[in-house]
Amino acid sequence: MERRLNKQPKLHVRSGDKVMVIAGNSKGLSGVIKKVLVDKNRAIVEGANMITKHIKPNSQNPQGRLEQTEGSIHLSNLKVIDPKTGDAVRTGRKLNADNKLQRFSKKTGEFI
Repeated sequence: MERRLNKQPKLHVRSGDKVMVIAGNSKGLSGVIKKVLVDKNRAIVEGANMITKHIKPNSQNPQGRLEQTEGSIHLSNLKVIDPKTGDAVRTGRKLNADNKLQRFSKKTGEFI
């Protein structure tokens, strides 16, 4: 039987991480990742990159409306915030005590 490899790439961010936006219109804002779009290398961050959507009129809402939602941000424009220090840090991967790959802060060397 042939071994199947996991084709999903390893990313430096996950859903639920607190991140800081380092480039673009929302530069300097921080928020929690709602969703990671793996195939597009983008993420949706709470409160960052707000876009306006025009909703057409319908029977429940005859006027129509404008809706503010979060747009996606490319992963290269995000840095993980270290929960212990509160700083935006670069991350790497190394083996922990259980011989599993785990993310760590390159600034402090501690696991995230």
